[in-house]
Amino acid sequence: MIPAAVIFDLDGTLTDTEKYYQEAWPEALRHFGYDPRPGIALELRSLGRPYAPAKFKEWFGDDFDYGKVREYRKKLVKDMMDTNGIELKPGAVEILTWLRANNIMTAMATANDLKRTTGYLERIGIGGYFDRIICADMVEYGKPAPDIYAYACEAIGTDPANAFAVEDSPNGIKSAYGAGLNVIMVPDLTGPDEEISGMLYACVDSLADIKDLILKEMCV
Repeated sequence: MIPAAVIFDLDGTLTDTEKYYQEAWPEALRHFGYDPRPGIALELRSLGRPYAPAKFKEWFGDDFDYGKVREYRKKLVKDMMDTNGIELKPGAVEILTWLRANNIMTAMATANDLKRTTGYLERIGIGGYFDRIICADMVEYGKPAPDIYAYACEAIGTDPANAFAVEDSPNGIKSAYGAGLNVIMVPDLTGPDEEISGMLYACVDSLADIKDLILKEMCV
């Protein structure tokens, strides 16, 4: 399939920042007296509202103050990024540049809010590559619901069946698949399990491989 558009996730897909959340969530929980079990942060990748607050109440009880813990986690992540920077994944600029050069629309569908997303993109200098930036605070339900990818396709005027979604996490993959997009996984912290494998158009090792995937489709 030659896509009319490619829609990217941000954390863990275009930027090597998911590792910060994996450290910050357990630290924030411990700060407020909670005992995070191993691997808990992996389940939170791209998990949006109302699912994330509900998940924490399931884990820690109905009195869990999600907003308070999340704000502290956001501070921890900001401190980590200020200290260590925001590193792009290998091939990010190359694939975005190639898509532009080949008149393939690009968009972003991220679990971050708009203010934080635009700040990140300005900082790393890739905001100009995107036709539209769609954020979690623009839709009613976050990932893994299909809302954000459905809205992204509507915003750029393309049929989901003619678009690729590029994701690294199960929640993001479920969101894009549920909206009817063709999902490419670029694994970050974990690879696809049996359930996720059944939702994928392709699983590639790096962002650079997306170019080869599209070129191969052009030759079919």
